[in-house]
Amino acid sequence: MKAVTDADFTSEVLENDKPVLVDFWAEWCGPCRMVAPILEEISKEHGDKIEIVKLNIDENPQVPQKYGIMQIPTMNVYKGGAVVKQIMGAKPKAALLKDLSEFI
Repeated sequence: MKAVTDADFTSEVLENDKPVLVDFWAEWCGPCRMVAPILEEISKEHGDKIEIVKLNIDENPQVPQKYGIMQIPTMNVYKGGAVVKQIMGAKPKAALLKDLSEFI
């Protein structure tokens, strides 16, 4: 899974032709570490339809502030430069796949 930053967020996420799920996370966040391997699996299985990237909120404060990210893990799906879905909290794979069904 690729990491994005404040600097390349626009080119990697907002200008991407595919829907992009951005996992907002931090090293100290336990639930973030639980959901990361699940997102990795989904990325491997559905990477042709949706791109999954992660953004460390401690190292990149501008993007989370812009999109009002108050708690992590929060996963935003961006399509055409806009947020089209927001998923909050760690969820099992089946629930995440259900949340993402319209994109995959």
